[in-house]
Amino acid sequence: MAFKLFDYQSSGKGVSKSAPQKKPFFKYWEIFGRKFWKLIELNMLYVLFCIPIITFGPATAALTHVMRKFILEQPCFVFDEFFTAFKKNFKQGTIMGAIDIIFAIGFMVGIPMYKYWAEQNSMIYIPFVICISCLIVFFMMHFYIYLMISSTNLNMKQIIKNSFYLVSLGIKQSLWSLLVSLIVTVMMYLFLPYSLFILPFWPLSFICFVTCFNCYPVIRKHVIQP
Repeated sequence: MAFKLFDYQSSGKGVSKSAPQKKPFFKYWEIFGRKFWKLIELNMLYVLFCIPIITFGPATAALTHVMRKFILEQPCFVFDEFFTAFKKNFKQGTIMGAIDIIFAIGFMVGIPMYKYWAEQNSMIYIPFVICISCLIVFFMMHFYIYLMISSTNLNMKQIIKNSFYLVSLGIKQSLWSLLVSLIVTVMMYLFLPYSLFILPFWPLSFICFVTCFNCYPVIRKHVIQP
């Protein structure tokens, strides 16, 4: 392999390896059914902690930490785990949140600008498509970034580098998570302004649940237990 992922010592006990393994489809719905009301509680908690925009990163790390516990079927007291993970990952979460804001501004400026120029000169469609592709890859990297922030002791440089490679190493999981995220986002947009009443209770934790379920096994395979 031409690159090396930074690894980590342990992901916690979780479910015993000797226990019978359920098919992912059935396991997903079983956990989702058991944790349905907890997902609503988590969504509300996440929105509350994101009200000061500067806490978006730590709040996302905390949400991801609790969701990983759900996926691993580990005991979890939602508020205690969320608040503890929020404090523990505050520094890295804040750094990543700042990076997100910078990139978001760059994409919001760059994409419309390239689109406008491309309408005048078709050659500009090349950097326009490149910009769109970078946005998609950067978005999918987040399926792994916050999971590694909340479950490893890697530094930010290592986490970002790993997440870039994991997008392709777990391409099936990455694309499936992207599809679900896009469907939920489009549905929320189409049903505006009514969907704003749903936002505090459901969609954010649901997207996080899906991405953690899909992508944490990729991290466990390539980073935690390489």
